[in-house]
Amino acid sequence: MYIKKYHIGLTQWGYKEWKGNFFSEDVRQADFLKQYASVFNSVEGNTTFYRVPDPDTVRKWGEQVPDGFKFCFKFPQSITHYKRLKDVHDDVLSFLEVFDSIRTKLGPFHIQLSSQFSYNEMKKLEELIELLPVHLHYALEVRHPDFYDKGKKERHLVDLLKSYGVERVVFDTRRLHSLQNNEPSVIEAQRKKPQTPVRFNSLSNKPFVRYVGANDVLNNETYLKEWAIITADWIRDGKHPYIFIHAPETLHAPALARFFHNELSKLIEITPMPVWPAERKDEQLGLF
Repeated sequence: MYIKKYHIGLTQWGYKEWKGNFFSEDVRQADFLKQYASVFNSVEGNTTFYRVPDPDTVRKWGEQVPDGFKFCFKFPQSITHYKRLKDVHDDVLSFLEVFDSIRTKLGPFHIQLSSQFSYNEMKKLEELIELLPVHLHYALEVRHPDFYDKGKKERHLVDLLKSYGVERVVFDTRRLHSLQNNEPSVIEAQRKKPQTPVRFNSLSNKPFVRYVGANDVLNNETYLKEWAIITADWIRDGKHPYIFIHAPETLHAPALARFFHNELSKLIEITPMPVWPAERKDEQLGLF
């Protein structure tokens, strides 16, 4: 049985260190996505932030995942960070065109702006939002303090997104930045990940949450239980949330996601998370 009612995923599908832990021991790299998609029903497509794939590669990805699976590809940094949304009309439309062959397997595109992108550049953001084709979905992540002022600037952003049906990404790094330990992966994540305020409301029917905390389940419990309560409320309200679980060390992300899903299942009726490929019996592995 496949997870329905909401989408849950990780930051990537091709993590080699999952072999024997989340993936089966003997998995080939060509089957990473297939095995990943036998458990999770979504993924953050961070790969497109750095390089836009060719349409043929995209088509093959689509063939490896079941109906109901959703890719949430990130807009390229060339558009969001290098050009800072200036004169990107053709870039945006040609990027989105790459995914035409898997249109039914697309979740919201993730548009992440740099932490330097301030309210002073709002005009460019308005032009981008107006340009976006309406048959696709989008979620915008802002990192500049201007957009968290609880005043005129934040209201302007919220009104703009609401009027075009664009979701605002919630990036919850509270647990990560409260950790005090010497794990290299934690120190690196703290250096890289922003400390933006958390807004618990959604602007569309597709709430979009990115959570990053500690590497072990115990140290994330309070926060993941809180998000399970919020997610359950959204689902009861007829919304379809997208929840992405990060860990400083990617090896541990599947376990955190499973804990979250189990907590959610105590609050609403949902399909159990499928057994991981590494935990299936040999004869079952041939079936998917």
